[in-house]
Amino acid sequence: MITGELKSKIDRVWDAFWSGGISNPLEVIEQITYLMFLRRLDDLQTAKENRANRTGRPIENPIYTAETDRLRWSRFTNEAPETMLALVRDGVFPWLRDLGGEGSTYSHHMRDARFTITTPNLLAKVVDMLDDIPLGDRDVKGDLYEYMLSKIATAGHNGQFRTARHIIQLMVEMTAPGPKDEICDPACGTAGFLVAAAEYVSRTHHEALLEPAQRQHFNESMFHGFDFDSTMLRIGSMNMLLHEVESPDIRYRDSLAESAASEAERYSLILANPPFAGSLDYDATAKDLQAVVKTRKTELLFLALFLRLLKPGGRAAVIVPDGVLFGSSNAHKELRRNLVENHKLDAVVKLPSGTFKPYSGVSTAILFFTKTNSGGTDNVWFYELTADGWSLDDKRTPLLDTDKLGPVPKIELTEIEHEKNNLPDVLRRWRLRNGSEQERPRTEQSFCVPKAEIVSQGYDLSLVRYKEIVHEEIEHRSPSEIIDELAQIEAEIQQSMSELKGMLA
Repeated sequence: MITGELKSKIDRVWDAFWSGGISNPLEVIEQITYLMFLRRLDDLQTAKENRANRTGRPIENPIYTAETDRLRWSRFTNEAPETMLALVRDGVFPWLRDLGGEGSTYSHHMRDARFTITTPNLLAKVVDMLDDIPLGDRDVKGDLYEYMLSKIATAGHNGQFRTARHIIQLMVEMTAPGPKDEICDPACGTAGFLVAAAEYVSRTHHEALLEPAQRQHFNESMFHGFDFDSTMLRIGSMNMLLHEVESPDIRYRDSLAESAASEAERYSLILANPPFAGSLDYDATAKDLQAVVKTRKTELLFLALFLRLLKPGGRAAVIVPDGVLFGSSNAHKELRRNLVENHKLDAVVKLPSGTFKPYSGVSTAILFFTKTNSGGTDNVWFYELTADGWSLDDKRTPLLDTDKLGPVPKIELTEIEHEKNNLPDVLRRWRLRNGSEQERPRTEQSFCVPKAEIVSQGYDLSLVRYKEIVHEEIEHRSPSEIIDELAQIEAEIQQSMSELKGMLA
């Protein structure tokens, strides 16, 4: 969890950027990310050197050579501010653009990267702040990112906004990526879903990744991310490289405008939070997507795209606005019918309305489905997630200690703590969806609904359509008891009145 002291440091650096003429929040984040990246590269090089010293072997795949050693964070940050600025601008940054090798997606995106810090004082302030942060701690690094992104108070173009890490982690845990998967996020932003998937595969399939061919797949062909924002592509590429995915497929693509024919049925897993509330002209939308669903709404077009990109048997976990679940337009109904009848709709997890604050208060849900082209929906599992571990206001402060947050907390939660963090319960019940969950009454937090009932409701997928409300039984007294009590009250009033009159006489 990010501390108040660290928040204050970031605020001061942010003010320094503003005073230095850099007021675009994304540009600020980009410049800080470059420096975080440089410090992390130095940490990775140090770890490689320590490993080489222990084993007595040469450094494996060194990041820095004898010629570039002066460009390391631990070297240039010890220089005077004026010297440091010149070294970073004229030496470190040109080297950074070429990192990853000629032809890599990373070097392609970094080709247009600009170092826009122009004053020694500003660079020194940012360096001092980052020196105090344990960037080897993924949680701290993630919290730092979340806090910086929270400074973007409004959603971006076409409804873009960031997805909280604990929600991403929940989706990854529920889909359980394997070492042979090909994973895609067609609206990847900073590559948060791909990073979380890479961390999951590294943690749960460590032995498999020791095999050379499997490791090569992990580094070069497992992870695919598309975006049409060059800044996001640069940050996403750096993010993946920091998490030791050497050559991910992160590239420019306007996913809704370009035909998906070349990518059709290529991926086995899609994890995404595509832009909501956008509306595109028909002429600006790929014709093969319009053939799946005739609409201008981006949230429906992205679902059509996911179905095109998935190979048969491929699965998806995607965040959608509530309107997708119950919208009454022909496009809404047809898309839901397609998911239920032609593929296998696995689950609908309703998220709390404050999940995306401070960016947006839109109500959302996660859809889980498998592409089959031949149906397969028998029962759909619903879960009403009411608490994700953080407050649901604009501050989004944690409600529990750090080791009790997220879908896989380090300490098992009590029943009272579950009321503040439902994520572990979602994961536990999800794994039982084909067993005991089938028997749960609809008055509970999760339950299953048979396909036939969903069809009879016009393919409505809103949880409230099927949830049953528990009505408390109230014990009513008999009319005679009530009449007797009223008579007693009346007699007492008469007695009081008589006593009052006697006192006044």
